[in-house]
Amino acid sequence: MGVNAVEVRGLSRSFDGRDILRDVSFTVGHGEIFGYLGPNGAGKTTTIRILLGLLAPGAGEVRVLGRDLAADDDARARVGVLFENNGLADRMSAAGNLAYYAGLYGVEDPAERIDELLALVDLADRRDDPVGTFSTGMKRKLGIARAILHRPEVVFFDEPSSGLDPGAQRMVRDLIVELSRREEMTVFLNSHHLDEVQRICSTVAILAEGRIRAFDSVANLTRASGRPAVTLSLAGPGDRACEVVGNLPYVTECDADGDHLRCTLADPGATPDLVAALVGAGFRIEEVRRSSRSLEEIYLEHVGQAEGGA
Repeated sequence: MGVNAVEVRGLSRSFDGRDILRDVSFTVGHGEIFGYLGPNGAGKTTTIRILLGLLAPGAGEVRVLGRDLAADDDARARVGVLFENNGLADRMSAAGNLAYYAGLYGVEDPAERIDELLALVDLADRRDDPVGTFSTGMKRKLGIARAILHRPEVVFFDEPSSGLDPGAQRMVRDLIVELSRREEMTVFLNSHHLDEVQRICSTVAILAEGRIRAFDSVANLTRASGRPAVTLSLAGPGDRACEVVGNLPYVTECDADGDHLRCTLADPGATPDLVAALVGAGFRIEEVRRSSRSLEEIYLEHVGQAEGGA
C-alpha cells in the first residue's frame, strides 16, 4: 500500500470551454479525515466524480489507494461514497435498504453487519420502518451506514450536513469521527461547513475558482500567521488600555472590544512586558491567551483573493 490514500496531480477539467479545475494537486494520507473546502461551483464535486472514475480528467492524474478507479473494479469495491442524495428507497425499511446494498456489494454475513450498523447509527429500533417516515437527519445517518456497509478503506462524503439543522449536523459530525476511528477509514469530506471541518479534519485544501488556494494541516493553517498576537481579558473596559500600550515599541496593533484586548506583537517574547505595562497602569488582567486564526478567516481570505482576481 502506498503512502497516500488519495493522490491528485495536476488535475484539470473543463466543460463547454469553461475551466472548472486548473492544475489541482493534493494528497490525503491513510486514516485521515480530510476536508475539501470551497464555495458552490468551485469544482469540489467534479473532483470527487473524477476520483471515483465517473468523469475523465482533462489533464493530470488521480489515484485512490494507488489505483485509477475508472479502470480498476477491484479498487472501486474498496471505496464508499455518499452524495447529497442518500441513495435510499423510501418505501423500503431501513434494514431492507441495507440488505439490498449488501447484496450489490457482496457483503459477507450481511445480517450481522446490518445489525451492527443500525445500532451504530442509532436506528436499531426503526429497522423495520419505511425510510419515507424518517426525518432528514435519520435518512442521512442511514445513508452513511449504506456508504460504509462493505467496509471501504476510503469513503467520500459530499456535503453530508447539507440541509440539516444544527443538532443533526452535530450528530452527523460525531458519527463521521466515530466511524473513522472504529472502521479505520480514510474520510474525504467535501463541505462548506467550516466549523464542522475545523473540529474533525486533520488536513484541508481550499479550492476557489478551480485552483487550490491552500493545502495544509488545520493546525498549521489556524496557527497565527505573521506577527504573533495575544488576547487579554481585563477586569473592566479595555478602551483606555489601547492608549497605554499602543505606543509601546513591540506592539504593532491594538484593538479593544469591551473587556477584551487583542494586541499584535513584533516580538513573541514581549508578552510578559505587555502584561507588566498594563498592570503598571492599573489594569487587572484575568486571562492571557495566544490568538489563532479561525478556519473561517483563512477560508474567506483565500476565496476573497480568488474572487478579486489574485
